[in-house]
Amino acid sequence: MSDDRWHTVLVLGGIRSGKSAFAESLVADAPAVRYVATATGGEDDPEWLGRIEAHQRRRPQSWSTEETGADPARLTELLTEAKPDETLLVDDLGGWVAAVLDPARQPNDDEADVEALAAAVRTCSARVVFVSPEVGLALVPTTPVGRAFADALGTTNQALAEACDRVALVVAGRAVWLKESPEAATPVVPAPAAPAAASPAPLVEAPAIIPAPPVEVPPVEATVVSPEVEEPTPVSRTPGVIDEPTMVLPLVASQTVIEPGMELPLPDGDAGPDARDRLATVDFPGAGLGRLVEAVEFAAATQSTVTPQPWSAVRVLLLSGRHAGGAAAGDDIEDVERRVAQVENGEGVLSRLAGSAGADIAVLRTGEAAPIEDGPAATDEEVERALLQGWHLADAAAEAGKDLLVLASIGTGTDAVAAAVSVATTGAEAVAVLPRVLLPGGVIDDESWMVRCAAVRDAMHRIRREPRGAKDVLRELGGQDFAVATGALLGAAARRLPVVLDGPVGVAAGLIARDLASQTRHWSMLVDVGNLELVRQGGDVLGLNPVLDLGLGLGEGANALAALPLLRTAVGLASAVGVHPAMLAEHGDEGLSDDDAEFIEPEPDGPGPAST
Repeated sequence: MSDDRWHTVLVLGGIRSGKSAFAESLVADAPAVRYVATATGGEDDPEWLGRIEAHQRRRPQSWSTEETGADPARLTELLTEAKPDETLLVDDLGGWVAAVLDPARQPNDDEADVEALAAAVRTCSARVVFVSPEVGLALVPTTPVGRAFADALGTTNQALAEACDRVALVVAGRAVWLKESPEAATPVVPAPAAPAAASPAPLVEAPAIIPAPPVEVPPVEATVVSPEVEEPTPVSRTPGVIDEPTMVLPLVASQTVIEPGMELPLPDGDAGPDARDRLATVDFPGAGLGRLVEAVEFAAATQSTVTPQPWSAVRVLLLSGRHAGGAAAGDDIEDVERRVAQVENGEGVLSRLAGSAGADIAVLRTGEAAPIEDGPAATDEEVERALLQGWHLADAAAEAGKDLLVLASIGTGTDAVAAAVSVATTGAEAVAVLPRVLLPGGVIDDESWMVRCAAVRDAMHRIRREPRGAKDVLRELGGQDFAVATGALLGAAARRLPVVLDGPVGVAAGLIARDLASQTRHWSMLVDVGNLELVRQGGDVLGLNPVLDLGLGLGEGANALAALPLLRTAVGLASAVGVHPAMLAEHGDEGLSDDDAEFIEPEPDGPGPAST
């Protein structure tokens, strides 16, 4: 199998177990799926035709259907001919076995057909999900034909379970993974490292894997701080989709390689607009939530529900990076270290806001980046390592049960580097997007700002003939902290974890992540631009409308935490408040009474056009 696609999965289950729906969910994020139907006959069986039609109605219009019918060899041919960019869903192997045992094909070497199918699975370059009935748990059939079918199906299931990378058993709509590839436990894939004897961790969405030189990634040394708050206010929340483990296809190789064209999941495309439409009918006294509707729609899409719940488990990912050269003009390294130490000790503005929000903070110091005006900010190996570290940090947040990730940054030279990234990716003017340099006491340092402008100008001149791919931008301009932020956005999208972008670093990382996987921007929310043109323009390129316009300047990450209570309130109201009685459709319910069922025109109180 090609290393740049998902592996094969076998989904087993009994009758009405939900195996087909689960298999369809595994490929729901694919742009197109070839549905291979193996069923034959049934023209004179209305109930059987009804089952087939129910399956057909569930399939998206982008899916194509191919029927193998009575020719079991056709399935083997399809697997052999499949291209690396294709996705196949075979439903189900019971129909294929029935075709293999067809008396019209006898005498025939049925075992050879099964072996050929298993061999085709092992060499298939596409990603394939098989659905197959599990009949071994039922009673032994009383007829020779029934016993032959059960034996043949059991043999086929065993052969494909051996050939496939993952095997799942669906019982009563719940899936249990019976086989996990050994690569899933290695420390360089998005699944968290765990001892071999530990229970299987929830699976994570698999990106496209492109062969590349291996990069050894050391354990991510991020300090997680849980600030205290005097009177925490718990946020009530009912179990929903964000409580359930992410169960998707496994990774292909023993390590994650992040490259452009990654296939990551998308939020629910219907839940968000439906939640917005629902707000027009909600029993609000006035005009409603205003611009906070953006937050409700974002929560609904990322939680796949029209009535989302407020985020109750928030993690702040604080990156502390150093950029040398003119980009850091006006920044005080000692003051930056003091602020990072405050966070680690549970002090300062960010810690106070995190404690009030019930959030914890993961602090990561990254390596120093070289001056962007003189040469590359980081090496290719450092960029690869930092991307994977960011992925791991997002994955660790998901494994810890977090339902929202806030990107934050405290560093030197980050504003200028973010401006350089914006110039390189969007064509913006550096002098238009580079934030002013603010010194303690509210003093504007224009001299340092001009030094930063010169550094960005010289850096752009230096790379004028260099490629502008995502990793090229990270190597030449971004450095390790921006690479970690980019990897965190990719990892969060893979785990269906929504992210709040807050400030220049987050928006710049969003621009880079967009060129690796465009799905990442759909998992990102921009709360406030903070009167920064860099954030405003970057958000506009990403298609992110700021939810609020407060002009906050508390620091990257702190702005989002300050606005978080208001966002939680909006999402909570949208979920808790019912529909206005006048919008209810049926008479006799909470809206219209039976007396209102028939409209009776009132008698005029005086002379009018009809009575004069």
